[in-house]
Amino acid sequence: TAAPDTEPVEAAEPGAWARAAAAGVPGEPGERATLLQFSSAFCAPCRATRRVLGEVAAVVPGVAHVEVDAEHHLQLVRDLDVRRTPTTLVLDAAGREVTRAAGAPTKQQVLAGLEAAL
Repeated sequence: TAAPDTEPVEAAEPGAWARAAAAGVPGEPGERATLLQFSSAFCAPCRATRRVLGEVAAVVPGVAHVEVDAEHHLQLVRDLDVRRTPTTLVLDAAGREVTRAAGAPTKQQVLAGLEAAL
């Protein structure tokens, strides 16, 4: 499996969680950080990503995993410049994007991305 591409994001950007909530994405943000996963129905790497993010959220206090069906939230996908599934946005406590990974990340990559948010 190819490693996902990661890129830092400017912290001054408007809150991604606020945009997701306004778009009707179900779920609650984490107290400390949120892993916002964009998936599509027939995406095998999305299932692997769901498992990894769920495991991380279960062991890191205050971190939530919220999955977004990209096909049902196309405007949000465009607004947040999500170009493929899976894409994971790591959001800080204020709901701002800190970093993102396109592709299926490893648990170590997710934990490293969370360090920037926590």
